[in-house]
Amino acid sequence: MAAQRRNLMQSHQSWTDDLPLCQMCGVGTATNCVYGPDGKGTLSHPNEDGHLRFRGEDGCFLYGVFNGYDGSRVASFASQCLTAELLLGQLNSSHTDNDVRRILTQAFDVVEKSYFETIDDALAEKAHLSNYLPPHNESQKVQERLKELEREVSGGATAVVALILNNKLHIANVGSNRALLCKSSSDGQNQVQQIGRPHSTDNEDELQRLAALGVDSARVRQAGQIAGQSSTRRLGDYRVKFNYNEIDLLSAAKTRPIIAEPEIHGSQSLDSVTGFLLLMSEGLINALESAHGPEQANQEIVAMVAAELALQTSLEAVSQSVVERVKRLHHDVYVSGRQRATYCSRHEDMTLLIRTLNYPLADGVLTPTQGGRIYPVSVPYSNSQSTSKTSVTLSLVMPSQNTLTNGTNTASTLEEGTPTPGSQSPTATLQSTNTQTQSSSSSSGDGSLFRQRGSQAAQPDETGRVPPYVDFSQFYHLWGSDHSDSQSTQGGLGPQ
Repeated sequence: MAAQRRNLMQSHQSWTDDLPLCQMCGVGTATNCVYGPDGKGTLSHPNEDGHLRFRGEDGCFLYGVFNGYDGSRVASFASQCLTAELLLGQLNSSHTDNDVRRILTQAFDVVEKSYFETIDDALAEKAHLSNYLPPHNESQKVQERLKELEREVSGGATAVVALILNNKLHIANVGSNRALLCKSSSDGQNQVQQIGRPHSTDNEDELQRLAALGVDSARVRQAGQIAGQSSTRRLGDYRVKFNYNEIDLLSAAKTRPIIAEPEIHGSQSLDSVTGFLLLMSEGLINALESAHGPEQANQEIVAMVAAELALQTSLEAVSQSVVERVKRLHHDVYVSGRQRATYCSRHEDMTLLIRTLNYPLADGVLTPTQGGRIYPVSVPYSNSQSTSKTSVTLSLVMPSQNTLTNGTNTASTLEEGTPTPGSQSPTATLQSTNTQTQSSSSSSGDGSLFRQRGSQAAQPDETGRVPPYVDFSQFYHLWGSDHSDSQSTQGGLGPQ
């Protein structure tokens, strides 16, 4: 089995090629960036994040975001192996909540062990060469091989995984990624819930777990990192897992202190829920918190998602637009030279996965007279010239039933086991108390981003011009008839 896994990874094939992708979610990404003195950014390493979004059988859905480090091997392996351990017949609608918890825990354990099996040969060769005294003429060759092996076996990943089965949500978390569940209440308010806490060096529960193993938790808290990472639970990272006694902070541990056991939260019923689920990599969270502080990060990201859902007609576009907004906010704070600029000299890879829950998207085709319904969506918006908080109302044209929702038609939605939207209005009022939030899509600060209705926005023609909303040809014709003499001397009116 280990040899099969090694061959699979070397051939770059996937175990899950035949599984259908879920069409009710979108993913946005951005690569890492280091800013120079002129504000221009450069890539410091290839993208190391990963994600998964599959629809299984029996009304089962699986989503995940993986934050890799020191390479993308672990994130890539985990996204494939975890899917294979959960969606190839292991789960069905007869499983209880306890069954799901057990299967999820076992799946993470299999991923960890399977990954280490794939690097067994490389680790053995590395250990052999480390103790080998080569002849002088082979010394350089051995050192180069050791560096190559170190790159091959290095790295790890953190993961946040969402499983929906029997219309119940289960979240499994290892590390410092984040899951947010946003529910739209009947009075139009969005209730934001962060599911679980990050496994980091400032998590009291994790510090107590390490202290029980003999680790000095006060030193861990002060250091803020363990072997270069803030997470206390990780997938992979053989150096920390197998050589922890050689790491000063962990040397007193009785057993392996850095683990891959997930913390599982659930189950939450999604019956009659209107809203969306967000899975975010640590890089996205850190970029937003670096720019604006951690106090209102959850509310800000939800406000951005709600605003884009009111403007975009595809979840892929919504997710990517939100990531781009966070990226621009981070960059703008850096070049501004303001107080938080020192925290924004760089950001890591960013990944955002959005899964809607009966939450309709903007429709770029239907108008109110063609069967669409207008719902107001209030989103927080701060003018760059003022610190006062304002709410701007968008006119969102939503399709009536039996038309497109969530980027797919009603039949497809029913096929995936999600109820169609009812008569409840998806009106959402998002109130964020962070008055420094500014739309990254508009630099003018005049709120012009919210003046155009996404549902009625005209598209450029082949020349790149946007046609007028009002046809003035009849006006020009009448004017020309009554002022033929003046036209001959002044050149006429209308487009030239």
